Amino acid sequence: MRQELGPINALYPTPTVLVGATVNGKPNFITVAHIGIMTHTHISIGLGKIHYTNAGIHENRAFSVCLPSVDLVVETDYCGIMTGKKTDKSSLFDIFYGELRSAPMIAQCPVCMECRLDQVIDYPSHDVFIGEIVQTHAAAEVLADGKVDISRLRPLLFDMASKQYWSLGEAVANCWNVGKQLKHGLH
Repeated sequence: MRQELGPINALYPTPTVLVGATVNGKPNFITVAHIGIMTHTHISIGLGKIHYTNAGIHENRAFSVCLPSVDLVVETDYCGIMTGKKTDKSSLFDIFYGELRSAPMIAQCPVCMECRLDQVIDYPSHDVFIGEIVQTHAAAEVLADGKVDISRLRPLLFDMASKQYWSLGEAVANCWNVGKQLKHGLH
């Protein structure tokens, strides 16, 4: 028997990321788990309108999405519980820039994407920023055959139901392959 839970979002866990933006001329980072894949080159982030970072994204039309490993759980959580209005969170990290000079990125994060703001969806409580990925920067130690290997990245995951951070388990099966087992039995 199933239980109705109401209109809750049950898509968690999601990757936990650090979004970087330049706000009032300074680099700032915020922890975000409301991140989505729009296309192969576009991603979305949903930020409550109360957040300090939003103004910088609106003004500069750029942001970064940095993927911390589980090793950065303390710093990542801190960036989510402190406001950039009162705290210089950028001092926790070694910062670098790519093509977009107003999209600060974190050297300690194994993978960072710099994004040009494409559009904003204006919800009453949230800004949903859709960014075009301009460049992805990855540390050599998380690459295998020139691609990001998530087992090496060890991404930090967020679960809303348990309000805990999680890590990945083992791979289950090969995509676009395991289903072939049924291909010959069904017509």
